[in-house]
Amino acid sequence: MTIADLSSPITNPPKLKLLTMFRLGLFQMGLGIMSLLTLGVLNRIMIDELIVLPGIAAGAIAMYQFVSPSRVWFGQMSDSKKLFGYHRSGFIWIGAVLFTLISFLALQVVWQLGLSLQATGWSVVTYGWALVLAMVFAGYGLALSASSTPFAALLVDVSDEDNRSQLVSIVWSMLMVGIVLGAIVGSKLLNSPDICGDAILSYDPTQTKKITDIALLQKTVNPVFILMPSLVLLLGFVSTWGVEKKYSRFSRRINAETISHPREDQITFGHALKVLTASRQTGFFFSFLLVLTLSLFMQDAVMEPYGGEVFGMCISETTKLNAFFGTGTLFGIGTTGFLVIPRLGKKRTTKLGALLAAACLILIILAGFTASQSLLKSGLLFFGLASGILTAGATNLMLDLTAAETAGTFIGAWGLAQAMSRGLATVLGGVILNLGKILFTNPVFAYGMVFVLQAFGLIFAVIILERVNIKEFQDNAKSAIAKIMENELDG
Repeated sequence: MTIADLSSPITNPPKLKLLTMFRLGLFQMGLGIMSLLTLGVLNRIMIDELIVLPGIAAGAIAMYQFVSPSRVWFGQMSDSKKLFGYHRSGFIWIGAVLFTLISFLALQVVWQLGLSLQATGWSVVTYGWALVLAMVFAGYGLALSASSTPFAALLVDVSDEDNRSQLVSIVWSMLMVGIVLGAIVGSKLLNSPDICGDAILSYDPTQTKKITDIALLQKTVNPVFILMPSLVLLLGFVSTWGVEKKYSRFSRRINAETISHPREDQITFGHALKVLTASRQTGFFFSFLLVLTLSLFMQDAVMEPYGGEVFGMCISETTKLNAFFGTGTLFGIGTTGFLVIPRLGKKRTTKLGALLAAACLILIILAGFTASQSLLKSGLLFFGLASGILTAGATNLMLDLTAAETAGTFIGAWGLAQAMSRGLATVLGGVILNLGKILFTNPVFAYGMVFVLQAFGLIFAVIILERVNIKEFQDNAKSAIAKIMENELDG
């Protein structure tokens, strides 16, 4: 907090209206669209069309998650400095400009990687382009952190405790809406008969060169990476313009509150680990969340290539697969709190979601053996539904396993750990697919390795969850966490 903030007259900003909450959600909707472009379109093009090794493709893309600790610095910067006269909005706008531009740059590096691979195979130059791509995605992650972290802080600044959960629910749901809408719009923009079907299925991996005409592919894909990021940038400005000036309570909140209740963007690894290992129960629950995240998101880097290589689906068709998953997730989250948790309880709901998700992964494997696109789409819809049930149950359970006086610290620590786990899950999915392609000539077995490991991971997460005891946490963990916080404050 600056001296100017302390000396300025304190006013009472108006209460955030429902329409403004949905307007703020437009920013998160844009992030959903960007997620679709990176994890949905780029990795599909690299693995299927350009025959980039899945481990290298997934590793390069995952770099944007591995730079997530930079959120600590960007969060603190937005606390202490202003851009364009604002603590949050200036960082949000600059970051949005950068990550939308870098997404187009990443696509151009992908083309160079593909051209080098066609011309020289896995040469020094090709590996060099792969390294450049990883660095570009690291830059993309930094820009994303510079924008999304101040946005998360803005949500805190413009809300009060009585309406914050409503705001967060709306904004998070808009992320899934962005994925669904992005999948539908993207599939229309990418709908070209030149880049799908028999041309993919007839490829002989023993050939030295990929049959894909990269120049033709560029003509179809480049405009998508101009139009959709431009739309996301527009949403970023529309969603936040004037909100901080009118609704922010930042200048009214004293620095002591931030010290005693650090937000997610102020959590360091050391602080996070101390809180998460303060007691047996926090350790058990964190282990559950770690295994759950790894298992739930391992298919991020392989689902679209699965649709292309095994089912012969167009890029537009595999992009649309995200709509089935996103729709299921939205419905699962939206109904679980009203229909499932009141009847089963939070812990049993979480277990049910995990087991259903594992069963759906088996359904997705069976779709590959039968080459049934309808079964694949149904499997993804139900997998999204199970993921929504699981997410709603786990989130509510996490709130029960959080000491009120350290809520920001605990949830912030989980947020940082989740980002790193998702990055690791993306890499792990690519590496396992890579190994599967070495072991098996039938691509269904290679992709099946990823899905089977996911299913076992979800079952293992349920086994860990059995050891979580809310009563023990309430009896012992709160005092243990309070002691950790006292030591932190004492230095």
